Amino acid sequence: MAPFSKPETVLKQAEGLVSVGQTHAALQSLTEMFSSKRFRSTPLTSLEPIMHRFIELCVDMRKGRTAKEGLMQYKNIAQNTSVQSIESVIQRFLGLAEEKVREAQEKADEAARKGEKERAEEREKAGLGAPSAEGVLSAVDDLEASETPESILLGAVSGDQSRDRTDRALVTPWLKFLWESYRTSLETLKNNARLEAIYQQVAQQAFKFCLKHQRKVEFRRLCETLRLHLSNVAKYAHQTHSINLSDPDTLQHHLDTRFAQLNTSVELELWQEAFRSVEDVHNLLTMAKKAPRPAMMAGYYEKLTKIFLMSGNALYHAAAWSRYYAVVTSMGGRGEEEMRRLAGQVLVSALAVPVGLVQVEESEELKGKNARLTALLGLSRMPTRSGLLKDALARDVLKLSPAPVKDLYNILQVTFDPLTLCASVAPLLQTLSKDSAYASYLPLLQRALLSRLLSQLSQVYSTIKISNLLELVKPLRDAELGIDAAEGEGEEGQERKDKDKKTFDDEQVEAYIMGCARRGELAVRVDHKEGSISFVDDPFASTMDEQASASSSSLAQPVASTSAAAAAAQKETAVQPSTAELVRTRLSRVAECLHSTLSLIEPPTTPSLTPEEQSTKLTTLLTAIAAERKALSLRRALVARRRELLSELSVRKEKEES
Repeated sequence: MAPFSKPETVLKQAEGLVSVGQTHAALQSLTEMFSSKRFRSTPLTSLEPIMHRFIELCVDMRKGRTAKEGLMQYKNIAQNTSVQSIESVIQRFLGLAEEKVREAQEKADEAARKGEKERAEEREKAGLGAPSAEGVLSAVDDLEASETPESILLGAVSGDQSRDRTDRALVTPWLKFLWESYRTSLETLKNNARLEAIYQQVAQQAFKFCLKHQRKVEFRRLCETLRLHLSNVAKYAHQTHSINLSDPDTLQHHLDTRFAQLNTSVELELWQEAFRSVEDVHNLLTMAKKAPRPAMMAGYYEKLTKIFLMSGNALYHAAAWSRYYAVVTSMGGRGEEEMRRLAGQVLVSALAVPVGLVQVEESEELKGKNARLTALLGLSRMPTRSGLLKDALARDVLKLSPAPVKDLYNILQVTFDPLTLCASVAPLLQTLSKDSAYASYLPLLQRALLSRLLSQLSQVYSTIKISNLLELVKPLRDAELGIDAAEGEGEEGQERKDKDKKTFDDEQVEAYIMGCARRGELAVRVDHKEGSISFVDDPFASTMDEQASASSSSLAQPVASTSAAAAAAQKETAVQPSTAELVRTRLSRVAECLHSTLSLIEPPTTPSLTPEEQSTKLTTLLTAIAAERKALSLRRALVARRRELLSELSVRKEKEES
């Protein structure tokens, strides 16, 4: 090992080597200084200029791994004395990398302009234009993938435009280095309470990088990296400067970063990553001791509405709108026109939930999924269509909604006329389709409309011809409103893309009817021989459910999948109770009649209390309240102490294992 020299001497030697073109030797001389034993005892005032020069050389030569090693060494020295120095070096590192990307793009643009003049006539004849730099850069799938001999040969013999080749040669290498710089910075700053602020700042800079250059693969990796760092907080809890998530400021920093992550994932239309980001936010919110800012929660629920809409989950989409509207109204400060638009979206989203969309005999997987979604919305129980509509009416949403939305509510919820239902709704759907705020709800509204039509028909008919049903749906088909994925939420996204397929054709209507029967929303049989649909009203449907569940090969299985919860969901506009409901509620109605009769024959007497007795009861109550509060505080202290002991025990075990 070379003898240790003064920092000033090393810096001068490096500058001299750079001046004669020996940049590699200059970087090597600075790197050797980090391995010296006396490096740790060198004052930061002398080390910081060396680190700045070291970073500049690493960026110029794209030495990402060397820069990472130097930054790690410098962090270990400076984290106890000067956090500002580490921030300065990190920002310098990222700033230089970003500047190199800008310079490379300018060079690529200049080269493209020169080549453009030479090929102007050829391009005019061919009718082509030069691709933009962003389009070419986004065509690079993975910045971490290295060039292979095959890819180089393919690029040489392919008919790529010269702009493509210029961008790949000039811009892509620096773009890769910038991405590597962000990862290096995050690895250097992770899980350190003193460096938490700069860590969150770099993470948000990385989000902006992914959004600006449309780097979807890198964004997914960035999110996984941040989740890994957060999951390792408990692992490194015994180290100095470890992160304490119970600290409100630290938790707020993480929440801000996760919300930026959520916004970026929505902008990039990465809906699975957006859902995982929502879960990250929810996990952090459960750890917070005080309620987050209303504006933050409003953004949280707004992003949930977009995620649930893209997934085709009408029920939870409407629930997210309800939560968002509640937060917005509590905040205030919105204009009248904006509140009318929000009220209309809340009501339309609730109406777009199909009638009877209740899962009864849910599998464990489906129960877990619904419980997970319910927890993300901060609800204590699974939302229902009727509950969402009642909540909307309680908030005066109907009064604030636009006229077409009010008319749609009256037709679907107030009036009962299945023979003219579709003819009445078709003009309203045409009006709503012209408004961008409601156009995205058309597929959900069409499915809900079919559900409402079948529900009303089942209450007044036992059998209906398929041709008659298709005739009732004809006004919607003639309106040509768009595409409706009739059956299956998982297939909706693909079916929406099929622009040539008409709405409410014979196959779609039949597929939706069988889907309702399979999901237990409707008890129905389709007879193709007779060309009819039979609505089954069996008084012992619940008994048949148990028998049908044992024989999955039975032809009548869709019929027997109806249940009490599904029947309750169909009560919203019931003209008369079904036979099954009469049988099921017979005893309860007899009990209600007997109870009301007894209360009329012998009304219950309420004993009157003297003022002395009332004061004695009040004193006893106040004493019990004080004792209960004391016991509650003692219980909280015991729980906190248990948590501390468990954490100390886990740290001790980790030390013993290591």
